[in-house]
Amino acid sequence: MHAVRDLLAGNAPLVLSIGGLLLGCAFGATVFASNYCAMGALSDIHSFGDFRRFRAWVLAAATALAGTQLLQLLGVVPLERSVYLAPGLNWAGHSLGGALLGFGMVFAGGCPSRNLARAGAGDLRALISLLVLGLVAYMTTGGIFAYPRVYLEKATGIAVAASTQSLGELLGRLGGLPRTSGDILVATSLLLAAGAYCFADKAFRASPRHVLSGLTVGIIVVAGWGLTGLAYDEMATRPLPPTSLTYVRPTGDALEWLTRFSAAPLPGFGAASVIGALIGAFAAARAMGRFRIVSYADTSDTLRNLSGAALMGVGGIMALGCTVGQAVTGLSTLAAGSFLTFAAIVCGGLCGLHVLERQVLT
Repeated sequence: MHAVRDLLAGNAPLVLSIGGLLLGCAFGATVFASNYCAMGALSDIHSFGDFRRFRAWVLAAATALAGTQLLQLLGVVPLERSVYLAPGLNWAGHSLGGALLGFGMVFAGGCPSRNLARAGAGDLRALISLLVLGLVAYMTTGGIFAYPRVYLEKATGIAVAASTQSLGELLGRLGGLPRTSGDILVATSLLLAAGAYCFADKAFRASPRHVLSGLTVGIIVVAGWGLTGLAYDEMATRPLPPTSLTYVRPTGDALEWLTRFSAAPLPGFGAASVIGALIGAFAAARAMGRFRIVSYADTSDTLRNLSGAALMGVGGIMALGCTVGQAVTGLSTLAAGSFLTFAAIVCGGLCGLHVLERQVLT
């Protein structure tokens, strides 16, 4: 293991670039081929009472949780170094940002990851939405929208009584347990609950496409943690914290990389995973004979998609992630903020569906 770590850490930029590209390809192909979609999951519930895609989402998070916690126990990935487990909990950013992202994804025709799959399959609406998403994400990170975001974070952020915001550590402190024991206890409880919720449903068990999509997305997220964890070098001049798939800030990073290629030929892990997702979705669409060039139907369709993309850009940065970046990758770390974001995304998405339905009916 030490030899592998030394090899990967010694060539981190190249390893993370290639690894991000390959994992992104696998993710994009999976999302397109299986129709895995968080917004679609909420739409199925709202319109048909069908929970299968939502259960696939929960299964992806549970799979990622199991694999990621195992990697931490084996010493492969130092999760405490990730952005998700910061000791400060920005409850307003997670709740409001998650709600904005959930609401916006309804009007943009899907979350950031779904728009990557659609764009790879020839949907120009999704491609333009990604451009707007990336631009607004950067405006919220360090541009004109950064000032109100930072002010809100300072005004509403709270410091948890622990070195991280891991639910396992928080529970361990209450019960007098070490963090590792707390993590194992919380992770095991969540895995049992998620497994019961998913597989107690006969319709979900009888749908291999939904089961496999959830398992595959979760495994890809675990692979991302493993790769970035092994490539992490805390002694580096600028250590790159371990992470896995997330698609709001990295979409902006990909746009920046395209404009600065001559200065930085290798994209980072996030930007590479965005490019990979487009390539993977394109390959899957071509293989399945479903690649089609699609554009806006009318002016209202254009405004609806672009406004949704802008809301996702703001919300995703405030919440530190999206339906994958927080609701799967973040949850796998047991970060309290990730669970808050997941709930906010669901609430925002269901609210967005009600608003959109009223608009269509009127």
